[in-house]
Amino acid sequence: MPTRTPARPGQHSELSSALAACRGAFAGTALISGMSNILMLSGAMFMLEVYDRVLPSRSVPTLVGLTILVAVLFLALGLLDAIRGRILARVGGSLDEALSGRVYDTMVRLPLRAGDRGDGNLPLRDLDAIRSFLSSLGPVALFDLPWIPLYLAICFVFHPLIGLTALIGAIILIALTLLTEYLTKAPAKAAQEAAMARNGLAEASRRNAEALTAMGMFGRMAARWSAANRAYMSSQQRTSDVGGGLSAASKVLRMMLQSGVLAVGAYLVIQQQASAGVIIAGSILSARALAPVDLAIAHWKGFVNARQSWQRLSKLLAAMPAQAPPMALHPPSLRLVVETVSAAPPGVSKIMLHDVGFKLEAGQGLGIIGPSGSGKSSLVRLLVGVWHPVRGKVRLDGAALDQWSPDVIGRHIGYLPQDVELLTGTVAENISRFEQEPDIDAVIAAAKAVAVHDLIVSLPQGYDTPVGEYGTSLSAGQAQRVALARAVYRDPFLVVLDEPNAHLDADGDAALTRAILGVRERKGIVIVVAHRPSAIAGVDQIMVMKEGRVQAFGPKDEVLNKVLQRPAVPQPLKVAPEGGSANA
Repeated sequence: MPTRTPARPGQHSELSSALAACRGAFAGTALISGMSNILMLSGAMFMLEVYDRVLPSRSVPTLVGLTILVAVLFLALGLLDAIRGRILARVGGSLDEALSGRVYDTMVRLPLRAGDRGDGNLPLRDLDAIRSFLSSLGPVALFDLPWIPLYLAICFVFHPLIGLTALIGAIILIALTLLTEYLTKAPAKAAQEAAMARNGLAEASRRNAEALTAMGMFGRMAARWSAANRAYMSSQQRTSDVGGGLSAASKVLRMMLQSGVLAVGAYLVIQQQASAGVIIAGSILSARALAPVDLAIAHWKGFVNARQSWQRLSKLLAAMPAQAPPMALHPPSLRLVVETVSAAPPGVSKIMLHDVGFKLEAGQGLGIIGPSGSGKSSLVRLLVGVWHPVRGKVRLDGAALDQWSPDVIGRHIGYLPQDVELLTGTVAENISRFEQEPDIDAVIAAAKAVAVHDLIVSLPQGYDTPVGEYGTSLSAGQAQRVALARAVYRDPFLVVLDEPNAHLDADGDAALTRAILGVRERKGIVIVVAHRPSAIAGVDQIMVMKEGRVQAFGPKDEVLNKVLQRPAVPQPLKVAPEGGSANA
């Protein structure tokens, strides 16, 4: 399938491009930061004028005029700071709007390419971390840092000793910032990895809560989770201790520096080298000069987290570029051809399917049988495009599946996985595959095709009944029949059913057979993986698989006769009712 070429070194990543689209907002933020930093001089200049002009002259009108002026300037400063904060929040929102769709797409596609490993929601949390940092005071410190030389220069104008004192303090604080970066990098990375392990274990325990409780594994899994949680808390505590200690040190240093500037100013006043206003103004300016550094240290943890999230997300988006939609093809209607395909699970190098090949024409039905672990479910995942072949091709009407976009080919494929799971929503929404404008007649037709319509209308709210999270408000059999209706919605050309009667009773088996025959009658192709003979009553072709290879393929009666005559293939054990006899 055509894809966008991943970014090469020197090219902008998708994250960089998304931020580059906000360059106008950043330019405006920089301009506002400059105006804010100039207005920050208001307090120092006000104190200087009060001490050097108002008090010696005892002029009340001058004091009133200066007070009104500084009040207006402070109001303007507050307004600019509010505007700057809103701009940065909008930048974070713009980044999320530009990339959230891509991140969701990547989260869904990643398990199909690399397997279901680690924390599946990590990309979304990485995007949240970047957006949260952009909306915090962290970027404000970055915009204020370039204005430190201005404050230091004014301190030098007051007197070289005051400027030198402030400069030394700035150098020490910048050194503390670099030390914060060096000391928190490793603990923050370890904390992130420990958090992923802890969250993954918690999610696995939640999904398997019934098994943990029923088989007495809860205590042992709780002990493993506690160990993972302790590792996370230990790494988090180390990061917090380092960052908190350096933040406290910077705070103390800034207070000491402010007092030091006061002391130097007092000495200069005693030596008659400066006025009393210089003492206060110099103290305020020196504190303001170091405030961005102090703010950067205070938000360093958020900066580190955002940077790690940025790196992970950039690599992930580059590894899984956006898919460009291919040219639209006509809906398939003739045949399915599997050209000697071999396949392995996503993220695994071991081949599970070996050189499987066959062809089905419109109107045919194929039953796939074989022992557990023979590769039946692996094959159906390949047929519906969930897995990608290592070798060979799966073709519909001559076009390989990768020549279709997933959204387009999905309209022509019905799939019932072995582990049925409905999505949060109503019964009708699940059957219609969550179409924005579903065809109500098609929804009811699909339900009737698998004989589940009467069951649905008997539910408390009929087709509008919520299925609950993961479909838990329905029984296993009800959920499977609703999922079967979803598979045949809008009459897809290829219908693939993986053990569709695992939770069905005799009536459900009969309905399944009628549904299979219905697909064939409308010239569709149906493929059924089965362990129970009732599931393949409606097919005309049989494939026998073992150890990932095709052992036999052909007309049903012919293949079954050969299989039943071959002693190497074990037959199902017939278990007689209690008190009777059993034979193989």
